[in-house]
Amino acid sequence: MNHLYPIFLKVHELNVLLIGGGFVATEKLEFLLKSSPEAQVTVISNFFCPEFLELAEGKETVTLIEDSYHEKYLGGKHIVIAATDDKAVNRQIRNEAKERFLLVNVADTPELCDFYLGGIVTKGNLKIAISTNGKSPTTAKRLRQLLEEVLPDEIDDLLENLNAYRATLKGDFEYKVKAMNEVTEGLVRGETRHERKEARLEKL
Repeated sequence: MNHLYPIFLKVHELNVLLIGGGFVATEKLEFLLKSSPEAQVTVISNFFCPEFLELAEGKETVTLIEDSYHEKYLGGKHIVIAATDDKAVNRQIRNEAKERFLLVNVADTPELCDFYLGGIVTKGNLKIAISTNGKSPTTAKRLRQLLEEVLPDEIDDLLENLNAYRATLKGDFEYKVKAMNEVTEGLVRGETRHERKEARLEKL
């Protein structure tokens, strides 16, 4: 059973520390920047592979520091991602970060993670997070690909229109919820406005 609680973080307003500069760290940074292009990330590593440097190039919110990990780098951070190729160092990072009550992700070590970087589908304002509870990142990836293909790009226009309609509603919270439910009730069934109108007429 998956007991994880999904949240959406404003990573551009938080300070993220990423330790590592190899292939795994590149994947972690790519994931962050894809979901939040302005994510504030400080990266600590003795070595940065060419792919990592290419990804970080020109990103004003990504700071690279060529150095070994030290606890001092945890200062002022909110989230820590350990992605070195040394399991002992990764565990040290985790332990020292936990002493500061920081959220930690340790690459490829689910039991040491406070959170996972799952699959994410983005269509304009719509964002869907997918979790397999750390059991199968590949499955999350395939589901993401499926949803990206199935969900139309026009869905963002729908969200904008619904937001504009919501702004015109008068009345209390309960009334607004009821009105929005009526407008969106056919979405999950793929009904058109005409079909919904006919269905209501049949009930009369």
